Amino acid sequence: MSLMHRVGWRRGVVVLAVTVLLTVVVIQLLSDEPEIALVIGEPYEAMRQRSSASIGPAIPGHAWFSIPESDARLRFIDPKYGFVTPLARFFTIGFDDELIDGVRMSPQIEPLLLDDTLKVVLNLQEQWRKAGWTPIRVNEDPPFADTPEWRARLRDVSKGGTSYWHAEDKYQVMLVVHRFKDNKRPTEERYLITLALATPWTNP
Repeated sequence: MSLMHRVGWRRGVVVLAVTVLLTVVVIQLLSDEPEIALVIGEPYEAMRQRSSASIGPAIPGHAWFSIPESDARLRFIDPKYGFVTPLARFFTIGFDDELIDGVRMSPQIEPLLLDDTLKVVLNLQEQWRKAGWTPIRVNEDPPFADTPEWRARLRDVSKGGTSYWHAEDKYQVMLVVHRFKDNKRPTEERYLITLALATPWTNP
């Protein structure tokens, strides 16, 4: 093997090693994001023990809610209907007599631009579709889409949008998007997303 071939081969090995190392680092960083891992109806303490985000205990005999002690993503762990959200700053887990009965959160850590907002909601909807969730009330509240009509509707401060999804008769999700006046960025159009998850409360 010539000197040039040996140098090229070594460079290739180094590049491959660096690529593998960077991939491992990225995976590690993503896996290290604090998360709340739960399923509706399970004991609250099971969620606490499973989750990597720190959260206080439930109050026995009470219906109330708790908030993670840091930004965290939701990992909904139903074996068929599971999905994962981005990191959230607003995140509440409801419980009734130490059983989880619902989640209300905003899957973002700051108000987002419209393009980024659509990426989040469309990704969530795609996860639900692939897992077998079904959109409901589509005549009144159709699923979000990246279309000129949807963009105009979301930009209208008096409208915004809402979409509802069912997982058979087990779970329901409500996804809401609306304009938000961000005092830190008064010249920018920013948006808030709200996600609510519980057993079904709306008829299909």
